[in-house]
Amino acid sequence: MSYQITIKPGNESFTAEKGETILEAALRNGRSFPYGCRNGACGSCKGKIISGKFAYGENPITGINEEDQKSGFALFCQAHPESDLEIEAREVKGAKDIDIRTLPCRVTRIENMNEDVLRLFLKLPKTERLQFLPGQYIDIFMPGGKRRSFSLANAPQHDETLELHVRYYDGGLFSDYAFHQLKEKALLRFEGPLGTFFLREDTERPIIMIAGGTGFAPVKSIMEYMLETGVKRPVNFYWGARRKKDLYLDEVAESWAAEHEHIHYVPVLSEPGPDDQWQGKTGLVHEAVLEDFNDLEGYEVYACGPPPMVHAAHDTFVERGMNSEDIFSDSFEFAPK
Repeated sequence: MSYQITIKPGNESFTAEKGETILEAALRNGRSFPYGCRNGACGSCKGKIISGKFAYGENPITGINEEDQKSGFALFCQAHPESDLEIEAREVKGAKDIDIRTLPCRVTRIENMNEDVLRLFLKLPKTERLQFLPGQYIDIFMPGGKRRSFSLANAPQHDETLELHVRYYDGGLFSDYAFHQLKEKALLRFEGPLGTFFLREDTERPIIMIAGGTGFAPVKSIMEYMLETGVKRPVNFYWGARRKKDLYLDEVAESWAAEHEHIHYVPVLSEPGPDDQWQGKTGLVHEAVLEDFNDLEGYEVYACGPPPMVHAAHDTFVERGMNSEDIFSDSFEFAPK
């Protein structure tokens, strides 16, 4: 059984399946309602039920007072529809609509993707969740007050665990620690979400995505979000790396293209070796885009990776007809000790 939930006053609606909370259904359908803990404690997801029936689950409801409940408000993270509903809800439209928070986390898994890249999985406390937009990043706190920024690689819907891709840099404060000292179960603290590199959802323009190295992380977040919420905008994804082994999750990108007709994946190697047996595109990743597109007008570009790649893409794409306001980028600056 499913129920229709209509957001007033705009009369936009989405469907909640049996067993889902209002918030879970909203996120699954690409509606970004604000939230914090997702367990009924913080009250960030409070909204008004105009009509219809709902029931709370088993979690204690401490994030809303009796007066608000009498006025028709409910906690969307705990409210299960029992009929069609009409609601009033504030929606997250951009980074300014999400609170930046400082939270602890525990390292639950460390994966070596190759000799230069680690994949970290961070678990938040049971009473906390981090709401973020696909493409944003967090700052991990280091001793002495220093910070190191890492893009979130998981889709926002799966906020119970955060995924980071860490590349090793000689002299890098966090990367040196992560590769040589960090162990599973270690505790870290971070601030987030941060950044203005996130998917814009107010347009149907086709997308060109460009990643260099671990710039793949925010692209993965964006792509998984789009696939899970049913966004069908055409996507041409170009991933640039030096050698084939540097495409550390190539099989993931390949699966996107194999399973979805609107996604096209082009890996590009700048220095393929004989053992790579490479027959794909070579050279600089932004030049591969220019080879395939004579006119970039009408496209939206998301570019993430090393500063030279990001800057070159911006300048050459504008020359090829793009409006600079349609180019969104995140430049991965190396921060030494």
